[in-house]
Amino acid sequence: MVEPQSVNVVLIGRKPVTNYVMAVLKLFQSDGVDEVIVRARGRNICKAVDTVEHVKNLILKDVQIKDIRIGSEELPDEQTGRKRRVSTIEIVLVRGGKQ
Repeated sequence: MVEPQSVNVVLIGRKPVTNYVMAVLKLFQSDGVDEVIVRARGRNICKAVDTVEHVKNLILKDVQIKDIRIGSEELPDEQTGRKRRVSTIEIVLVRGGKQ
């Protein structure tokens, strides 16, 4: 069952890292949320880490990592039809040192 996405979640996909950095900034600045979750799976995990590092070290110095959750999901393989495991990551960012 697919669960609905929260407002403060940025899902990492195929776009450039800059797009996701801008999405995180928009949530923190325009929407005024105190906590943003960056989610990715599979090959996009490194892009999620890059996004968080850009935000944390280069743009918003008061953003901290509150939590990092790793895991895996079973997804059907499109070619073989069998299930395969895909790694997942969720990085929770907070602004202003709120932990």
